[in-house]
Order: sequence, then structure tokens, then C-alpha cells
Amino acid sequence: MLRARLITALFLLGGFLAALFLLPDFHWAALMLGIIVLGAWEWGRLATFSPLGQRLYALSALAVGALLLPGAMPGEWAHQVLFWGILVAVPLWLVLIPFWLLKMHRGVSKSLMVAAGVAVLLPAWLSLITLRHASPWLVLGLMATVWIADSAAYFAGKAFGRHKLAPRISPGKTWEGVVGAMAAVTVYGGAVHIATGVSLWLLVGLWCLTVLSIIGDLFESLLKRQAGLKDSGSVLPGHGGVLDRIDGLLPTLPLAAFYLHFPLYYMLLL
Repeated sequence: MLRARLITALFLLGGFLAALFLLPDFHWAALMLGIIVLGAWEWGRLATFSPLGQRLYALSALAVGALLLPGAMPGEWAHQVLFWGILVAVPLWLVLIPFWLLKMHRGVSKSLMVAAGVAVLLPAWLSLITLRHASPWLVLGLMATVWIADSAAYFAGKAFGRHKLAPRISPGKTWEGVVGAMAAVTVYGGAVHIATGVSLWLLVGLWCLTVLSIIGDLFESLLKRQAGLKDSGSVLPGHGGVLDRIDGLLPTLPLAAFYLHFPLYYMLLL
């Protein structure tokens, strides 16, 4: 199991880095769309859609994404979709999903799950496009934050975990794991500060991203628990499904994109 997990991780990391730094914008967007379509397929499984409903949901995500690929629509329309698509994620991840987690809502209607899937997956894809356009290194740095936090939380929880974070949602997660994640991300931020000279205010942003990644992880865990599933899928040997690997990125990428373009949002929403 561990061997399969490591081999899959190395393969994914190598392929991701090659795509991130070498692919043209259109091909990058198309590749990321493929990942989001797989995520939509798994979302249908978590939402307990029928097999036909699951296929239709994934095909709908593919169709909508194809219409939004770079160059597929007039530039002004594309900017509007990007602007509002990312903005949707802000109240979703800062208010609605934390409330969903606190209340542990069950029996959510299929129509609400359809809308929630769109609001979760589409902004993440749009963010991957705009953040990579700004800088591939920015995307890598953001993802590294989530990966470091997730790994540190796992190992700190295993070694020191005593106090459960959310036992009714994910019994394996502990407050000690959260502290470990914060500590590791702080070290990472300090290293970035030393290497690049960026302001130490970076640490505040990294702590916020860490909290968001934990919310994303807990949200997917809640959906899996309510659907009676261990993993969102089985497409990645040793890792489960696509959503199992990107759950922490689903909130962090859109909120990072929102912050990157905050002056534009501020001016247009005044």
C-alpha cells in the first residue's frame, strides 16, 4: 500500500511539474479541466446521484468547461466568468461550508448538491488558470503550503494526537495535527522569507490557507461519511480518488486568486 502510494505520488508530482512549467495556457487549462471532470464524477458519487446522474454531471462539467477554455469565448465574457466564478468561492468557503460543517447537514437535496458541486469545483479550476497565468511559481508555492500542512498534520497527529478535532466527521484528525500543520507551514514561510526577502506578513496568509485547507479536508470527509464511503474514488492507487487529493486545494486556490485580484474586486464592488 505504501509503495503504491509513493509511486503514485512521484508520478503525479513529476507530471504536474512538467505541465505547470511547460504547457501552453490552453493545454494547461484543458488538463486541469480533465481533473475537475474526474472530480465532478466523484462528487456525483459523494452526492449519491444515480449512475446516470453521475455520468450526466461529469459530462455537464466537461461541456461547461469546454465553453470556458481560453479562446473559446469573447475576451470580455471570459473575464466576467473568471471574475464572478472566483468571487462565488469567498462566501462559500468562509461562511456557508463552515456552517454546513457545524450543523452536519444530512439529507441535502440533490439540486443543492448539484449547485454545491459547481460552486466548489468551478472556482478551483478558474483559479488554476488565473494563478498560473500570474506565475507558475505562485501555483507551486500555494500547493506546497497545502501539501506541507497536510503531511505535517498527519505525522503530528500520529505521534502526539490526543484531542479530536471533529470526531463526528473525521475521527483521525486531532488538534495536535493542526498545531503540527501550523508549525510546519511557519517554518516553510520563514524559509521563503529568507530565500526571497518577501515580507513576513506572508506567514499570516499561509496560516489562513492552512485553516482553509483543513476546512476543505473536513468538508470532503463529511460528504464521504454521510455517503458511507472510505474514499471519493479509486483512480489513484494508494491515494483514493481525485477529490481525496485536492480537497485541501478546493478552498485555498480560489481564496488566493481572490486576494491576488483584490484591488479589482474592491474597485468593482464599491
